[in-house]
Amino acid sequence: MSRDAGAHSGGDRSAAACEQALRGAFAAMDNRRPDEAERIALAQLAKTKEEPRLLHVLGVALLSQGRAGEAVAPLEGAARARADAVVETQLALALRQSGRIPEALHWLQRASERQPPFPFAFHELGVLLLSERRLAEAEAVVRRGLEAAPSMLELSVLLGGVLLDRGDRANAKVAFARVLANAPRQPGALYGFGAVLMEDGEFARAAERFRQAIACDPTYTQARVSLGACLLELGQREEALAHLRAAAAVSPQFYGKALRALVNSGHGQFWLRPSAAAEFLKRDKENAGNAGSL
Repeated sequence: MSRDAGAHSGGDRSAAACEQALRGAFAAMDNRRPDEAERIALAQLAKTKEEPRLLHVLGVALLSQGRAGEAVAPLEGAARARADAVVETQLALALRQSGRIPEALHWLQRASERQPPFPFAFHELGVLLLSERRLAEAEAVVRRGLEAAPSMLELSVLLGGVLLDRGDRANAKVAFARVLANAPRQPGALYGFGAVLMEDGEFARAAERFRQAIACDPTYTQARVSLGACLLELGQREEALAHLRAAAAVSPQFYGKALRALVNSGHGQFWLRPSAAAEFLKRDKENAGNAGSL
């Protein structure tokens, strides 16, 4: 066998091993075993340097394990090696979760300009712009996304949220209603419709929407906070406090939201000191009966 033939044969074996590793890594991801996908990708990358597809699957595996900071480097390597809206969007997710917002925006802008359009790029860009309070830009991006993917319910829900934040309650309600006409159990649309009703002072109808959202997704903590706030306005204090306590136990973020709902309620208990409300919110349910002495 000539030297050239041997090199060619070695190259074929290397390419075959790379393809086998890719199949194994993607199968592991499909089976929700990102740790196994990570191991396979790393082992092959030690032999096949800078292979974009291996870098991609490694980055996704790390991102799936909540290791966004580690996912940035392989995903960025994959994104720079080939123009791909999917890779760019996943890189932006890793950057956003790592707190690198300007870089995330840069990659999402690129992803949203690719052809054919990748709808999730518009969604993630809209979410990020909304979180940055760049509401006019967020609305424009989401509307562009809906032109490309009019049946993507998540984009319509996001549009409703942006419109609500812009103070356009009428059109926000229309956006949420369109989603619910096609997907009556869509939690985000149920919550959004309830939020519009709540801002309109229709607390009973809003509470019903929040209940429906929680029934569809029992982990929807923001809906539980809003339900508690509505129930306080309706004078249903004990049930309201149960929902607010449940929300407060989830994370410090929701503890703060539940506390604000408790203190700001126009029909709740009058708190002389915010610290008293905080203490009350932290109490176990068994002690709730003693709350009247505060």
